[in-house]
Amino acid sequence: MKLKIGLLGVAALCGTLQALACTGISLTAADGSYVQSRTIEWGNSALESMYVIIPRGQALHSLTPTGGQGLAYTARYGVVGLAVVEQAFIAEGINEAGLSAGLFFFPQYGGYETYDPAQNNRTLVDLQVAGWILTQFSTIDEVKAAIGGVRIVGLEANAVVHWRIGEPSGRQVVLEIVGGVPHFYENEVGVLTNAPGFEWQVTNLNNYVNLRPGDVEPYQVGEKTLRAFGATAGFLGLPGDDTPPSRFVRAAFLRATAPQRATAFETVQECFHLLNNFDVPIGLEHPAGQCPDIPSATQWTSAIDLTHRLVYYKTAYNNTIRCLDLSQIDFGKVRYQSHPLDRVQQQPVERITVKN
Repeated sequence: MKLKIGLLGVAALCGTLQALACTGISLTAADGSYVQSRTIEWGNSALESMYVIIPRGQALHSLTPTGGQGLAYTARYGVVGLAVVEQAFIAEGINEAGLSAGLFFFPQYGGYETYDPAQNNRTLVDLQVAGWILTQFSTIDEVKAAIGGVRIVGLEANAVVHWRIGEPSGRQVVLEIVGGVPHFYENEVGVLTNAPGFEWQVTNLNNYVNLRPGDVEPYQVGEKTLRAFGATAGFLGLPGDDTPPSRFVRAAFLRATAPQRATAFETVQECFHLLNNFDVPIGLEHPAGQCPDIPSATQWTSAIDLTHRLVYYKTAYNNTIRCLDLSQIDFGKVRYQSHPLDRVQQQPVERITVKN
């Protein structure tokens, strides 16, 4: 596998990542199946996105900030990933062992080690960390044990990311690098967005301790009886803007109040329904009259069934849910390949014929 991206491509990609804003939610079905889902946003233009198949035994290497070759490694596990801009930059994926990993933009609060060309043989750029994890490891503990053996650096100083890593057991961790030091956090709330750091986001949930699902009983204030205007008044005060802290709070409460579904596929559908609440309409990020000609800033949404090794996705151009089944891929024989998420950027419409 050869990286096609050059220095101009790196600069363009880093500019792209400045505006990536993602929301992740995980759910467990009653039958024990575990699903991790997420959105990916970019509001300036159509984001080139593709699915990538990496065979077992594939020779791989990392880019470096100067365009040279960094860490070289060989895929121990076959992988299906959803990549952005460049096929090597997997934003979300799963391997044949059931380990899942994805990147989320993390500006201002994260920081990597300083790039040192003398250590290129250990250098791994942040946009390739998810792919490295998926091709090399089968458990979170293996990732934690190996992370100190690589030097993770950024392609551009301000385009920092953090990562979500999950196992079929339902265990999920968040990896953040601050001051060049990796930190792993057990993710018991099952959601992730962007900055600030994960620990702050979890602590911030305490500001919404008053929120409750359902209705609110009438409340007497002096001689005036206050009554809710409608249903879900217990959630009055849930933040509705698209900043990362607000999305984190909203995702946490929507996940916590979602009914547990019986099966994996029902849970996948539940994830897509929940994440519909996080679609970013085009226009919010731009002055009036300056919006690009794209249907939504939410470019695609995915849900990965870690238990059954199934990758589902839909896009802004085609809301039909598509599925990649790892059990149907022979990772010992398949070739390395990538394909656009949308072969045609057009929403299919089923026309209904009414008989006279």
